[in-house]
Amino acid sequence: MANLDFFAAAREGTFPLVPAEHLTLENVTQRNASGNTPLHLAAKYGSLDQLPATLLTPDSLLLKNDAGYTPIHLAARSGRLAQLPARFLTRETLGVRSNSGYTPLHLAAAAGTLDQLPAGILDLEAVLLKTDHGNTLLHEAAEAGTLDRFPAAYLNADTLTMPNISGETVLHVAVFNGHLDQIPADYLTAANLLSKTANHDTVLHAAAIAGHLDQIPSEVLTAENLLLASKTGYTVIHAAAESGYLNQIPRDRLSIDLLLSRNDFGDTPLHAAAVEGHLNQIPREFFNRTTLLIRNYNGGTPIGAAIRHGHADQLPEEFRPKEPNAFQRFLYRIGLARPPHT
Repeated sequence: MANLDFFAAAREGTFPLVPAEHLTLENVTQRNASGNTPLHLAAKYGSLDQLPATLLTPDSLLLKNDAGYTPIHLAARSGRLAQLPARFLTRETLGVRSNSGYTPLHLAAAAGTLDQLPAGILDLEAVLLKTDHGNTLLHEAAEAGTLDRFPAAYLNADTLTMPNISGETVLHVAVFNGHLDQIPADYLTAANLLSKTANHDTVLHAAAIAGHLDQIPSEVLTAENLLLASKTGYTVIHAAAESGYLNQIPRDRLSIDLLLSRNDFGDTPLHAAAVEGHLNQIPREFFNRTTLLIRNYNGGTPIGAAIRHGHADQLPEEFRPKEPNAFQRFLYRIGLARPPHT
């Protein structure tokens, strides 16, 4: 008995090697430092079907670890709900909440294994069940990239624009994680994509930050929409410039007016691109003395930002700083002069 490691047996799927007299409820429900039992690990690694049915009871399968997850949670997350007796997969057991409000249903949605649920469990009420963060099953599927395995009947304008506690809709979550292409095109309308979070970030903001503007229908990428600002004055075009995804905006949509638009600090997208090293994504014809010497409210220019942050090589040749001579370096050192554009 002293040499039997039930946690290892659960991980490795070697329960059949354990003498039958040692496969007791006491042994498979002992806890480790994280509060997990061998039943938790068996559910995670897929060895529940190696255990005697007498050990799979409502009480044992609803034991929570330190995070509030039961073996049913872990079976759902690993796509192994089919190893559980169907009589234990009820609305009650599948609705048990972890410490942060996650149910086995949320984890099954993320795993793309809702098809393992008994008939009649999944309905609109279940789909819209929320975690403590306000995420529905659709939010979890959107993050994990399993919306394409979600029953299509539950994908509609209302469910896809349902906000979580931060105001993020399923569309926000999907595009931030690069999965907007799993949503039917009929729902990628301007009205839906301009839904705002509590901070007034639209789905376009999320796409610009994460580099998925190429999943936004081109007709939605208008100048008006690219200039929409969050509560902090952060526009879509600024987000794209800062994150390095200006090249995902159709060339015919970029204009001088967009590139010279200001946020609350007076920074233009050119300032943001210069700081982060993304000036090389801006067509050469937009670079001239007006655009590169425009000042923010602190007096900084895109040229100065590019030089200070080590991106002078992205400036057109005629705007790159020349090497100072010995006298200029002396003046810089004693503070009687400073390099141009700084």
